[in-house]
Amino acid sequence: MKIAVIATGPTLDSRLDDRFGRTRHIIIYDLQSQTFQAMDNRPSLDSAQGAGIQTAEAVISAGAQAVITRHCGPKAFRVLNAAGVKVFMSQATTVADAIESFKRGDLQEAQTEDVPGHWS
Repeated sequence: MKIAVIATGPTLDSRLDDRFGRTRHIIIYDLQSQTFQAMDNRPSLDSAQGAGIQTAEAVISAGAQAVITRHCGPKAFRVLNAAGVKVFMSQATTVADAIESFKRGDLQEAQTEDVPGHWS
């Protein structure tokens, strides 16, 4: 299973980003092989509109079945939900901490978005 983690940087030591759509990086972590790939999210970061949707589509295209984020808006949540990607909210400090929380089963699946659209 692959999980996407919304991050400020390209490593497991990077901090979780506060914003989903305008995150700097998406870490795709493979739970089976315990390897990861960092994706630069600059196209969505610099987008005038639709950043959440574009980031959600990048997560889906990367093959992630779940995403760990601090926050998720309504449009991104709908896109992820429609694709069957589960959303987990975390207040962990680093990507590595968030992944460990996920592995232990400490994170609960979100049932809805937690911020309004166009959150800044």
